[in-house]
Amino acid sequence: MDGLTVKVLGATVDSFTRCTHYHSEKDIIAIKFHCCRDYYPCYQCHEEHADHPITLWPKDKFHTKAILCGNCKNELTINEYLNSQSICLTCKAAFNPGCQLHYHLYFEK
Repeated sequence: MDGLTVKVLGATVDSFTRCTHYHSEKDIIAIKFHCCRDYYPCYQCHEEHADHPITLWPKDKFHTKAILCGNCKNELTINEYLNSQSICLTCKAAFNPGCQLHYHLYFEK
């Protein structure tokens, strides 16, 4: 990020990217959506606040930085995130492993 602040859109409730839909201690990631390149905490926030449908990240773009750790604000590539074992590679904060249930809403299989 090089010191830049990433804006997270949607129904955020705190500076760790938690939202009204997902706000447990481990709900600390935001996803840059392929369709608009905007960060949202979850697919529901995107559906409620964006004026277009979600498009999935294609596999050939999984090298793109598109996951924001709400704890340290480091951006991970999709591949890094998918292989992270639900732990930030930079600050070691735990991510919600339940997010895996929604991968089909964000990432091409």
